[in-house]
Amino acid sequence: MVPEDIAELRRAVEALEHPSLTARLASLLGKPIELVQKALPSGASEAISGATAKGLNAALRVALLSMQGEGRTASPRLHKSLAAVSGALGGGFGLLALPVELPVSTVIMLRAIVEIARSHGEDIRDPDTALSCLEVFALGGRAEERDILGNGYFAVRASLAKALTEAGRFIAERGIVAEGAPVLVRFLAQIASRFGIVVSQKLAAQTLPVFGAVGGAAVNYAFIAHFQDIAQAHFTVRRLERAYGKARVRAEYERIRDTAPARRAA
Repeated sequence: MVPEDIAELRRAVEALEHPSLTARLASLLGKPIELVQKALPSGASEAISGATAKGLNAALRVALLSMQGEGRTASPRLHKSLAAVSGALGGGFGLLALPVELPVSTVIMLRAIVEIARSHGEDIRDPDTALSCLEVFALGGRAEERDILGNGYFAVRASLAKALTEAGRFIAERGIVAEGAPVLVRFLAQIASRFGIVVSQKLAAQTLPVFGAVGGAAVNYAFIAHFQDIAQAHFTVRRLERAYGKARVRAEYERIRDTAPARRAA
């Protein structure tokens, strides 16, 4: 691999192996997000589960429309601004606003992810690309460096590989389909199990009494910035895989990851 590509892969490893949302939220809140999560109201788990499913289904519709060339190009700053607005609207209402606000934020994020994929040379008309955009929500759902549902970027991709392949084959054979198809439901369920982790962190931050609308905007801005960083890293890896082969890129990725003792020893 040429030095420029190794440098890009190094940045991707840092983003994918050391998720930054917890640090961003802790900086905003002035305290560890884990302490804030303990104060979530009763019924939060059910609300998060329902809103997460609704948000991912909305994102799936956008991904499928992008395959038809109906996605609209917009700048990353615009996506972040729109997310901040939706967060401001929901920030003052906390749990009550989540079923409305989260689907809006998720669709905004998906549109940003599609544009990032396109910028890395992905064919967004390909079902694999559309579903890989949704895969970002699972990759960004790693709450800690030691992912509680499975360690590492490639472990998450491997856990989703079968469902992604089956869903992609189903879409390729039948064209644009309703999101209620069982094969797509299974794929989204796997993503939701991880995406819900960071949604709970976001909700906890937005429900703090001192935050309100201004705080909700800041939290949502951090939320979308996190997933944009993950998308940039993910599609960098995929672009390098197309250039060098998956085995070569994975070997170099793991070499970089395993020779970063300062972060891994923490």
